[in-house]
Amino acid sequence: MEFVKTLSESSTLPWWRGAVGYQVYPRSFADANCDGVGDLPGLRSKLAHLAWLGVDVVWISPFYPSPGRDHGYDVSDYVGIDPMMGTIEDFDGVIADARQLGLKVFVDIVPNHSSSDHAWFQSALNDPTGPYRDYYIWKDPKPDGSPPNNWVSYFGGPAWTLDPTSEKYWCHLFLPEQPDLNWENEAVRAEFDEVLRFWCERGVDGFRIDVAQGLAKHQSFADNPQLHDPVNPGNPVEVMASFDHQYDLAQPETIDIFRRWRKVVEPYGAVLLGELGVWDPAVFAGYVADNTALEVAFALEPGLLPWEPAKLVHKISQMREHAGTGVAWELSNHDQHRAVSRFGGGESGLRRTLSLMTLMFGLDGMPFLYQGEELGLEDGAVAAGAEADPIALRNPDAPSEGRDVARTAMPWEPGPNNGFTGAPEAWLPARDRTDAETVRVQRDQRFSTLHHYRTLVGLRKEIPGLWNALGTVSNTGLVVRVDRPDTVVLANLGSEAVEIPCDLTASRVCFRSWPMHQTDDVAPAFLEPETTLIFRRDL
Repeated sequence: MEFVKTLSESSTLPWWRGAVGYQVYPRSFADANCDGVGDLPGLRSKLAHLAWLGVDVVWISPFYPSPGRDHGYDVSDYVGIDPMMGTIEDFDGVIADARQLGLKVFVDIVPNHSSSDHAWFQSALNDPTGPYRDYYIWKDPKPDGSPPNNWVSYFGGPAWTLDPTSEKYWCHLFLPEQPDLNWENEAVRAEFDEVLRFWCERGVDGFRIDVAQGLAKHQSFADNPQLHDPVNPGNPVEVMASFDHQYDLAQPETIDIFRRWRKVVEPYGAVLLGELGVWDPAVFAGYVADNTALEVAFALEPGLLPWEPAKLVHKISQMREHAGTGVAWELSNHDQHRAVSRFGGGESGLRRTLSLMTLMFGLDGMPFLYQGEELGLEDGAVAAGAEADPIALRNPDAPSEGRDVARTAMPWEPGPNNGFTGAPEAWLPARDRTDAETVRVQRDQRFSTLHHYRTLVGLRKEIPGLWNALGTVSNTGLVVRVDRPDTVVLANLGSEAVEIPCDLTASRVCFRSWPMHQTDDVAPAFLEPETTLIFRRDL
């Protein structure tokens, strides 16, 4: 049995402690101008849904000007709005309405790389002796003309592309059209200080930092050790995982960058939330532990894994032990298969997702929902030949669906395109969801997945002791128990029922992950498989 203790909590907590977040992928959330692409006015029109759901934070994926090669994560202007998404006035309207509804707004910031269309990179290409050349990373070829080292791209192939004019390679951990910025350059650091201030001045409450582990590179630019040969060398995900990323990722200097950022955003009360692809819990904790760099960071592995309960329990326990309140918990996002599908699909996948999400809602840190997760959505069915994700399009041997299956349109109501757009089809054509999967239908059904999630989200406000009190986490096999003075969360992620501990038989059950239609509060004799209960001991 493992035991993990939390630290005692201050009586005055920062606002984000206990908050629940919700990710909006704006291209696929709501389309107001009927061009098939979601936009800021569409998001603004749906903020009331998020307020009704009870979430505290709306994280908006990129809406900046972009050529769209990576659907907004290739930014060509960090302080602008893509015309497809609307105007700066539309953004201000989102902020104003969010304030009125009691919602905080986080925006994505993409500091590891820019678009190759960005004016900085165009200047770097056209004037190799100019001031913008050093905004990016350039290296000479090896004597045989090959790339400077063996670093690989997340999106396939080497992490280097040759500029034939200067005969030097530029570094890119993603697409060649996403050149990595040189964070050794003070001018780059100063540019991003101003970017952060710009959005804070417009009322942003925080920043979700894309590829937060990638900014600094080891200045030796040595080869990464290869751990094994990938089974499928045409799958960039497998290739990336076949290396020990000692030199291209998670360099200690990156933490210093975020300490600088904290000084920039603290006068505004803004929060730094990292997308931190770091699997070592001790290294992960270094980004959040002393409260001088990131306040909180996503633990990504639970959102990547299939239904492997032992591994999930271990990863969650380890992250919580090392990083405590600094963990943002999620099971789905725009980059992965939706949890219901990863966990087996259908009723089984939904049951497993709800059991694990309920456990996460009883932990310290910030739980996040991904748009449509509150409806229990599985992966979308993308129309044949309509794939848009560069991972799939540029790697013929990679899984054909890429990340598109998580990015299909949000289903608002029955009818064509599920009310997402009035255009003939969405930007990512996909089969319509069933009526039962839409917001309108589920809001009218008392025991829908939507109402179940709304109840779960509401518990974080109704019972602050669910997340802010001194407590312990223990696990025996696949049963996880989170004890606090007035609450207990008990999760059985195994495939067999287990007895409810005798000390809980007199406690009131205030939430059951499954089945969704049960409303009685009597503690059962057994905890069913793949089910989580929340008990109250103070009533």
